Amino acid sequence: MKHASFWMLLASISSFSSASPTSNGISSPQISNPKVNRHLRPILEKRQEFDKGEPINAKGNGAPILGGTDKQIDLQNPDNLGAQGTDNGVVPNVKWRFSDSKTRLLPGGWVREQVITDLPASKDIAAAQQHLTKGSIRELHWHRVAEWGYVYAGKVRVAAVDEHGENQVDDLDVGDIWYFPKGQAHTIQGLDDQNEYLLAFDDGDFDATGTTFNVDDWITHTPKDILAKNFGVDESLFDSVPAPNPYILKSNATDGNVTSPYGKLEGNSSYVYHLSRIQVPQAPGGGGTIAIVDSRNFPIATTIAAAVVTLEPHGLRELHWHPNLSEARATVFLGGALARSFEFRAGDTAVFPDNSGHYIENTSDTEQLIWIELYKSERVADISLTQWLALTPPDIVAATLKIPLSAVTKLKKEKQILLAARN
Repeated sequence: MKHASFWMLLASISSFSSASPTSNGISSPQISNPKVNRHLRPILEKRQEFDKGEPINAKGNGAPILGGTDKQIDLQNPDNLGAQGTDNGVVPNVKWRFSDSKTRLLPGGWVREQVITDLPASKDIAAAQQHLTKGSIRELHWHRVAEWGYVYAGKVRVAAVDEHGENQVDDLDVGDIWYFPKGQAHTIQGLDDQNEYLLAFDDGDFDATGTTFNVDDWITHTPKDILAKNFGVDESLFDSVPAPNPYILKSNATDGNVTSPYGKLEGNSSYVYHLSRIQVPQAPGGGGTIAIVDSRNFPIATTIAAAVVTLEPHGLRELHWHPNLSEARATVFLGGALARSFEFRAGDTAVFPDNSGHYIENTSDTEQLIWIELYKSERVADISLTQWLALTPPDIVAATLKIPLSAVTKLKKEKQILLAARN
């Protein structure tokens, strides 16, 4: 199985981060040094100025920023200012905001991307947000890479044909997923007044030449006599084909009924997974839900595996790593004492390097944290730090970490995955 990085989109809610939230919603560090006199702690807490967007910690280290800076970005990202005292060394940036992506405006919708030139660490996954108005179409096309999609607003219709002439036309609601293997011909149409979805591709360099092929573009660059011979029609039929290709175009939705003499793409061959029709159970740990959609329940999806996660306020996605993939809040641990923390908000994306340790914490007091994890892999897999320690001879763990043996024997042997907030 290919080892790859883990890509994530924060779909909704407030920020999440490795530091603890203050009453104004800005994250600040906790002071946990037991050697600090308890009467001195309130004084040190007042000395830190991360909640003012300044890189000054509780010990008074640092100084105000006097040059050019974006104060709002600094306030939203105190970990970048040094708020997380456990961070160490130089760790590449793993975060990108879709709000920083260039939006392409088109008749009937828009699209904005995150590719490897935006987030160089994301070599395995590229992504896009795409919007279609009612009836509008993402024109007929195919890719040299696989395409994965998730509907988060409205309702869309997908249509696809494989190399055997089998086809599928299916309507997807919010929460539903599609996957088109490399080279499969397809299109997408908006059915509600406004429709929006996340796209992902199993190659970070998605904008490279020779990645996407649009049917209008091909037809307008093929001699008309060849087209007439191929389709068995008059050359004049192609006089009105748009040039350059429209990418997204306005149209009207119909019933979408078309029957192939070779049959339908269904069952294990289906390109659609209706997650909206499935009741997702509570995850171990009691902190939320996790819906895994990979080749085990969606057989066609062999190169992109996914998890849709909902984490309750102050819940924690337990410390873990992925043995066959790269993941967001997160503090990311790269080994060699290298670690860096990040805060995230709705619309942010993140990529965690292959096998790096990490966790995700919802720092909100009231709102659920919802995100989508994507892996360039046939399945989702993770190793729990707690479970590993609990299933290792306890004397070895105690000696390694210099903690009491009694504490090791109390560690849970079952994965917790999403931990509920501690009272």
